[in-house]
Amino acid sequence: MTTLTRQDLNFGQVVADILCEFLEVAIHLILYVREVYPSGIFQKRKKYNVPVQMSCHPELNQYIQDTLHCVKPLIEKNDAEKVVVVIMDKEHHPVERFVFEISQPPLLSISSDTLLSHVEQLLRAFILKISVCDAVLNNNPPGCSFTVLVHTRDAATRNMEKVQVIKVRLSNAQCTKTAAGLFCQNYCSKLQKRKNHFMFVNLRLQDFPWIVADEQEVHMQEPRLIPLKTMTSDIVKMQLYVEERTQKT
Repeated sequence: MTTLTRQDLNFGQVVADILCEFLEVAIHLILYVREVYPSGIFQKRKKYNVPVQMSCHPELNQYIQDTLHCVKPLIEKNDAEKVVVVIMDKEHHPVERFVFEISQPPLLSISSDTLLSHVEQLLRAFILKISVCDAVLNNNPPGCSFTVLVHTRDAATRNMEKVQVIKVRLSNAQCTKTAAGLFCQNYCSKLQKRKNHFMFVNLRLQDFPWIVADEQEVHMQEPRLIPLKTMTSDIVKMQLYVEERTQKT
């Protein structure tokens, strides 16, 4: 049985591949469980040996894939601190924030078989928790949309600011950046264009747009905190919790 070390493999890439695959499943499942979109656009599939719900809406699926394609280099370099799925009401005020806190501990030499099997078991537990999270959350108001935020570490923010950028018009699929190191992708449920906004295109991250995030999508006043799951493995530590607005209506 082969033992993997940092010298044998780019573990940053391994972590990014594993987490982005997991986050794609998790985002779809959150949107289904929290009824952001009609249940009719979802199909039951199996992932991590458990049933999950995945969207069959092409534009939504492409947006989520593009989002994670943008996030992946940040995870690979250990620059991503949090990935947050924000559910917003019609006024674009957050009602729930599903927060995935990510860190990469010093790696131990372990076998590849043990690595994949152990991590899959841990991620399965996250999926099961998301599947039943509606039991501890209040119903959301109708007409919600969602945003994906990525909080980066300070060093990553400084590096991003040094990258050459060009300015283009803002589309309904956004990737945003604040000076504090917050990156965001926003998908409007009605696919409406937002006017008089601009975004920056980062030429070193697959020409993906980075724009300033709306403060109202970032902060929530006095939320209720609901811990869901924590995992620790040889390649990544992650915890998931929900911040829920006390009054949703």
